[in-house]
Amino acid sequence: MKEGVELKKQMAETLKHYFGFDKFKGEQEEIIQNLLDGNDTFVLMPTGGGKSLCYQLPSLLMDGTAVVVSPLIALMKNQVDVINGLSEKDGMAHYMNSSLNRQAILQVMDDVKSGKTRLLYVAPESLAKEENVRFLSEVKVSFYAIDEAHCISEWGHDFRPDYRNIRKAVERIGRAPIIALTATATDKVRSDIKKNLGIPDAKEFKSSFNRPNLYYEVRQKTKEVDNNIVKFIKQHPGKSGIIYCLSRKKVEQLAAHLAANDIKVAAYHAGLESEVRSQTQDDFLMERIDIIVATIAFGMGIDKPDVRFVIHYDIPKSLEGYYQETGRAGRDGGEGICLTYYSHNDLKKLEKFMEVKPVNEQDIGRQLLQDTAAYAESSVCRRKLLLNYFGEEYDVENCGNCDNCKHPKEKHEAKDILVAVLQAVSVLKEKFKQTYVIDFMRGVTNHDIVSHHHDQLEEFGSGIDIPPTILNAVFRQALIYGYLKKEVENYGLLRITAAGKRFLNEPTSFMVVDDVEFNDDSYVETSEGDNVLSPELYAMLKELRREVAQKKEVPPYVVFQDVSLEQMATVYPITEEELRNIPGVGHGKAARFGEEFLKLIKKYCDENEIERPGDIRIKSVANKSLKKLKIIEKIDLRTPLDELAKTLGLQFSQLLDELEAIVYSGTKINIGYYIEEILDDDQIEDIYDYFYESDTDRLSVAMKELGEFYTEEEVRLMRLKFLSEVAN
Repeated sequence: MKEGVELKKQMAETLKHYFGFDKFKGEQEEIIQNLLDGNDTFVLMPTGGGKSLCYQLPSLLMDGTAVVVSPLIALMKNQVDVINGLSEKDGMAHYMNSSLNRQAILQVMDDVKSGKTRLLYVAPESLAKEENVRFLSEVKVSFYAIDEAHCISEWGHDFRPDYRNIRKAVERIGRAPIIALTATATDKVRSDIKKNLGIPDAKEFKSSFNRPNLYYEVRQKTKEVDNNIVKFIKQHPGKSGIIYCLSRKKVEQLAAHLAANDIKVAAYHAGLESEVRSQTQDDFLMERIDIIVATIAFGMGIDKPDVRFVIHYDIPKSLEGYYQETGRAGRDGGEGICLTYYSHNDLKKLEKFMEVKPVNEQDIGRQLLQDTAAYAESSVCRRKLLLNYFGEEYDVENCGNCDNCKHPKEKHEAKDILVAVLQAVSVLKEKFKQTYVIDFMRGVTNHDIVSHHHDQLEEFGSGIDIPPTILNAVFRQALIYGYLKKEVENYGLLRITAAGKRFLNEPTSFMVVDDVEFNDDSYVETSEGDNVLSPELYAMLKELRREVAQKKEVPPYVVFQDVSLEQMATVYPITEEELRNIPGVGHGKAARFGEEFLKLIKKYCDENEIERPGDIRIKSVANKSLKKLKIIEKIDLRTPLDELAKTLGLQFSQLLDELEAIVYSGTKINIGYYIEEILDDDQIEDIYDYFYESDTDRLSVAMKELGEFYTEEEVRLMRLKFLSEVAN
């Protein structure tokens, strides 16, 4: 390898010739130099920081072929296309994975043997295959690049067991310098990566995690989340965005909902055919579509600099995953909006998923989830929280580019509470997690506390009068400001730092902001009229509904539900066709009740010179897995509903969901034949009378009145009968 000035010149010429850049970014030059010198290297660099160049460029200067271990086929294809596009020659980069047939693999092997190929991308599974180990041991490997190296650690957000086999495969093929690269890694993950790859002495290069152009916001998840996302996208026309969901089913449903509202969108998840995924990725890169709705499988290494927003429909499993996924926004330094929807129920769901895993993985997963919950619920600067999580100090009090900093809460003194917290951690010998210490301070006599005799300690119950949101806030902010630390190796045991001990000896002012209170229901109802563009029109529509209901002698909700009135006061329908696009309004309701409401809306728009926002009209999309007509047809044939549910592969409650969607859209169905089998005439009349006299059709309210005598299924069935007969 050439030395000194000549090598630097060669690096600069290669950078300009192949990549078109005049100078290196950040520490790229030092990283490449370290690898060229034959040293193991560890690179921690945020998304968009230029990690790929750190192994792509040296592969062009070193003898032999660089082996790049990459977790996703889509990522390999994207990277190979980019490299081959930089060169006048074919075959400079190849990938070798399960997507290739035998003939294509032999061609790759020939190009590698001939010295033509400088970069060979392989999946960790492919690297460990006996045939590939034999082949690679016969060629010159210049170095190994382990991309997305956090996958090697159980503490990393995309843990892949196959990454654990990389070290064995490398030893069998033949040792060469190793460069490990990742966009997110805590101290624990970094040490895990180096240990598992056998590179304990690798030189570390760590870039700042601060992305000043990214705006972070967390919102309460409500029933209106799908429609709110439609509105958000319509307010950012033509801009590229990624929406992450945890389940494939939600990906499909949300993509269909967006498409129904004339948004250029595609779904992306591992259950789709590889050709479909590849085409979707190309369509997004080539701007034939604006929005991708995806599971976390999408985005790794996708080099699209102008993604303007990343939305998390569900709270991520870890802050590392969250940081990497949000990092796909604004990679060009321009606008990048990172919007997350959060609810306690989603958190409980994720905890439930972990119950099938080994105990140690459950402990790790729960700790990662607690950190994510702390981020979502805290009122502290989100940038400060994120950077603190990755071990980086951020001294600015207000970043000016997150929801908590744009709308700061008032701080209040918590010196005495912090003293009580530190004393509790101390008296418990620094051997317990935050949840245990909080239970101890709140005087909870659970099995663990009693068995340790901690309920006998003087400090037991010392925080019984402190509201949980304040106590949580003090713990979290004590960690951020360095009075406490979590022992990650020991699954989050709390330790008092030197600063914490000084504070205990000489307490000073400690100002905190209370945590954000999130409703326990994952899909809480929004406050009445909160989301409407015109509260005045909403009030007028409610009054008209009351008058119509009195004339028809039916409860107001039978005419139109609140959610339908809210949409009318937001999108201003003035024709029957437009009215039918409103949630909860089908052909029947539009024809039966619509005329007076349309006249009122048109008059209001004319008098107030309102330009109707036709571009944000929200349509509902039918569930393609269940044919509405098939269900109605079976009911017309008087098929027992429990039999119908089995035929469709549904639980009974899920069939009721489908029937409610049909009835609330204005379609009449007759399920009296089934109800008469399970309820007698007096019971039917009793529930029927309740709904006739009630001001609301909400199930929770009905169950308070009827739950002592009837099951939820019986009440839902009677509500369907009532609405079908009276409203439709």
